[in-house]
Amino acid sequence: MTRAAFVLGACVFFAGCKPDAGDAPPPPPPPVKSASAKADLCASGGGQVKDAVSAPFFARKIEGYCIDAASPEKTYGEGGKFSMDDVCTTAFDGECEVYKRFGLKRLVELRYVDGGGAASVDIKLSTFADAMGALGMYTKRVVADGDPAKATVKPLAAGGYGAMGTSNAYVWKGTYLIELTFNMEDPNTTAAMMAKASEKIVPVIAKEIGAKLSGETTLPSTSVLPPAGMLPLGVQFLPKDALGVTNLGPTAIGYYQEGDKRYRFVAISGDKPEVAKGAAQKLHARQGTAAVKDVGEEAFALVVDGTNKTKADYIFARKGNLLLGIGDEEFAAENAKLSKDDKLAKLKAALTAAAPALPKK
Repeated sequence: MTRAAFVLGACVFFAGCKPDAGDAPPPPPPPVKSASAKADLCASGGGQVKDAVSAPFFARKIEGYCIDAASPEKTYGEGGKFSMDDVCTTAFDGECEVYKRFGLKRLVELRYVDGGGAASVDIKLSTFADAMGALGMYTKRVVADGDPAKATVKPLAAGGYGAMGTSNAYVWKGTYLIELTFNMEDPNTTAAMMAKASEKIVPVIAKEIGAKLSGETTLPSTSVLPPAGMLPLGVQFLPKDALGVTNLGPTAIGYYQEGDKRYRFVAISGDKPEVAKGAAQKLHARQGTAAVKDVGEEAFALVVDGTNKTKADYIFARKGNLLLGIGDEEFAAENAKLSKDDKLAKLKAALTAAAPALPKK
């Protein structure tokens, strides 16, 4: 019997006996730490926003997520570290000119991360020259030139207007537009898992930031759109150019459906009657307008060129500070459109209902 065999055999009976070090198997590798065992990135409270202008809007920690201390905020434009030209090269891919057309003057980018570091929410806070530009950009992102009846996003009760998608959200309030994007690092994450995780945190962060922003939650033109029959997220706002007319005025377009009928309301309203009067004159100047009796202070019918190369029949009426129109839904089939009599009835009712919401002359 060899010495090694003798020692191993003896160790069966003597608990205190140890084989030579050279005969022992190597120690097992240390256990791999799971994602949940990572150090809590939010344990110390998270990072802090150093930008004095936007810092009051962002809590350090929200529902287990905190500001990413390893990724400081980036500021562009007024009082920012980077210029507005840098927005085009680093912040918005090919869309910066659209933001600029709506009056973008400042942008702040930052990120919230969860304590385990597996998920994050990117934040873009855009500040515009006025609330009309901010709302216009919001509806450009949510509605654009599409049909709200087929929208993949849903309403989100945050700020003035809010919308939530699978992994992103948009919030408008005053001169601000918030854009939130949810991310997960795990490559095995499915679309369903992403949606569920996003739904849990994105609305919470959106509401928290939206509540801290100041400014309007509605505008004169949007406030007079009839609520009955309006589609979810069925509002488009154009600060000045609408219906193919340059400088028409602050225009809100509402998208409606009642049963199998589709139609739109168009509202133009300002602090003074001159806004509505000027818009009426510009529309009246178009070829093919015809006067309509017994509606408001003045009324007329005209054909509007749609974005889908279609024609839409409208009836407009002005009453004080408001110019209100009702017309065909260009996305709808011919048999889904309202008759002229139905349009007149709805237009008269809408003018009456809007009177309390109109600015004083």
